[in-house]
Amino acid sequence: MAEVTRQRGAYATILASRLRSQRVYGTSFALDVSASLLFGLIEFVEVWIVFHNVRSFGGLSFDQICLLFGLSHCAYALSQVLVGHVDTLPTFLREGTMEAFYLRPLSLLGQLVTSEIALRRLGWVAVGGTALGYGLVVNPIAWSPATVVLLVMTLLSGVAIFCGIFVAAAACQFFLIDGQELTNAFTYGGRYASQQPASIFPPYLVGVFVVAVPVAFVGYVPTLALLGLSAPATIGWLDPRLAWATPVIAGMVWLVVSGLWRLGVRHYQGGGG
Repeated sequence: MAEVTRQRGAYATILASRLRSQRVYGTSFALDVSASLLFGLIEFVEVWIVFHNVRSFGGLSFDQICLLFGLSHCAYALSQVLVGHVDTLPTFLREGTMEAFYLRPLSLLGQLVTSEIALRRLGWVAVGGTALGYGLVVNPIAWSPATVVLLVMTLLSGVAIFCGIFVAAAACQFFLIDGQELTNAFTYGGRYASQQPASIFPPYLVGVFVVAVPVAFVGYVPTLALLGLSAPATIGWLDPRLAWATPVIAGMVWLVVSGLWRLGVRHYQGGGG
């Protein structure tokens, strides 16, 4: 117990130092937040442009898509704040500075996660939160204690799923040579896919986004459940009631991720410097 308390204190100290460092350069921090807000707005404008030309997309109206966008965007943005910076691992590996992490009596992954907390990405969170709030207000949701539980559970599980995807992508860097662009197809590609109705994808891609990279459980499936809708006939097997299994999906993701991370750490032989 004393060891756990000591490690928690160490991580808290590291995070506090990262937060203080961001407050020192206030103007730069404000510009970074503004930039992330702008990028988030651009993504939402893409949704608006689509509905400027069509009445529905993947069987969902604009208001319903706003709910889907808000759920997935909030989950992704919060995961970016928490662990999005783990994609800097290839830099540590190439420069041979990864060995410094081994000198400290702390978890390698814990040090990597606490090496930064990207508050500059809060602009993305604001865009997602606004879209989510709009979607919850304008859509005819049958509110009940169960609905509230489903909403909160979906957001927390969505963050956990995206965090797992980021860590899995980082773990792959132990095996790949400058493979960041390859793993970005799953992290940033997963973000884009999570913001779309699964019904617009061909069957094999639906399988990818439900089983291999289960981002459909971040936004689309919970959206159907919250709105009381059924999946289109082409993906009728994707029962909206599966939204209640989202925490189980997140747990399975992290089970795979933890094994992949341990395998990558054992594979790493040092920078060779």
